[in-house]
Amino acid sequence: MPEINYKELKNHIKDAKETGFSPVYLIHGEDLLCKTAFEELLNALLPKSSSNSLLSESLNYDVIDGVNENIFDAVERANTFSFMSGRKVVAFTDSNIFYSKESHASLLEKVKEFYDRKDMKKAANLFASTMSLLGLSFDDVDKKNRSKSIKIDAAESDDSWIDDIISYCLDNNVSISESIESAPFFLKAIDKGFPEGNHMVVTAQLVDKRLILYKALKEKGIIIDCQVPKGESKNEKSVRENIIRERMNEILTKSGKTIDNDAYLAMYEMTGFDLRTFLNNLEKLITYTDKNEITAEDVKTVLKKTKLDPIYEFTNAVSNRNITDSLLYLDSILYAGIHPLQALSAIINQIRKIICVKGFSKSSYSKTWEAGFPYPRFVSVTKPALDKYEDELSNHIESWDDYLSGEQHADNNCDQKKKTAKKKSKTGTDLLIAKNSKSPYPLWELIKKSEKFSMDELVFAFECLKNADLHLKSSVQNPKMVLENVILNICRRS
Repeated sequence: MPEINYKELKNHIKDAKETGFSPVYLIHGEDLLCKTAFEELLNALLPKSSSNSLLSESLNYDVIDGVNENIFDAVERANTFSFMSGRKVVAFTDSNIFYSKESHASLLEKVKEFYDRKDMKKAANLFASTMSLLGLSFDDVDKKNRSKSIKIDAAESDDSWIDDIISYCLDNNVSISESIESAPFFLKAIDKGFPEGNHMVVTAQLVDKRLILYKALKEKGIIIDCQVPKGESKNEKSVRENIIRERMNEILTKSGKTIDNDAYLAMYEMTGFDLRTFLNNLEKLITYTDKNEITAEDVKTVLKKTKLDPIYEFTNAVSNRNITDSLLYLDSILYAGIHPLQALSAIINQIRKIICVKGFSKSSYSKTWEAGFPYPRFVSVTKPALDKYEDELSNHIESWDDYLSGEQHADNNCDQKKKTAKKKSKTGTDLLIAKNSKSPYPLWELIKKSEKFSMDELVFAFECLKNADLHLKSSVQNPKMVLENVILNICRRS
């Protein structure tokens, strides 16, 4: 059977509905393209319909993590008939069974890609699989022994990312499993075939096409190639750009929006060929703009600040309660020379804003906001209510100030001076968020973040921040450890 490009998958599915699907599929290549192809194939094999209940879908579909030792379980399930009628699909995902020692340099390159993308879980799992394939331990690839045990890109002057991944593996119990000769077993299973109506779908980041197993699957099944050329030739660059444009146009068509060429070029310059980041940024822009066309100005407003401001990335990770990203960005900003007190101040400011927004969500105006509100609905419904809430809050603040200062008893001739002073105080108060914001978009992001915290958790967070401030100013404790402790306390779920 043939090896097809991911673009040919739609035609294959159309033909397979008439002639029958292959008993085994292999999907390999670029992460996001693989995911899309996998979902498209799965929906064709197990189409959703009114007669197809959730119970039926769960009993006809098994997902198994693609480490070598799991192939025995995957094959056994693929050879077992389903309790329910219809097709049965066993997915063997992120498989390392098509890796080889000869391709370890490509595997390490892929590990680095995941690391740069801040996907530490995938980076660590692939790194552990590569070490297992090479028969190496973490000690074999430490700073002292690395140059002797593995080969990395000669242009890579800084290999500290490997140290970060090893630390992540040790902290998260990602171990190097013993290498198992599972390929011969899978080869026999492919030769024997699976019961009629049972299908196995294997996904892999990388494959070695020289392997006997790969050639056997190509003969007995269907291979869907989602690889993207990485070279710098004009033709290879053109292929990468065409892929981005194709996926971009699909998303824009669904949203009913367009993007001008200057905006596209600005996005592409920021991400290069990082398909996942590019499309995530596109989704942000679609949500942000209420116009039909996305412009370069929108790109500058929404995305450029994220790229150039690491403090923003840091506080964003903390307010999203993402421990891994928060600790990574903390390392980055401290290394860049940000003072620990500046980092702490940034967290304090972000938590303060979330508390202020939380006050709105607990007020009588809370009915104007629901979790999951799209940006246009937030602008038309929630933002006006937030403005009214802050007007009332501002009036309360003025009353409190008057009472505390005794100004309510002052001479009526000073009324005009008082109003001017109050106005200045009103626009500068830390309790007002919407009035001090130039765009509704950050407010929308902020109110979504507030959903991740209860008020008790926010109060606890402020207690931690207060204690951290005292430690940083008066103790000899390591500042980085103080900040890490704050992050863990804020991000960890109660």
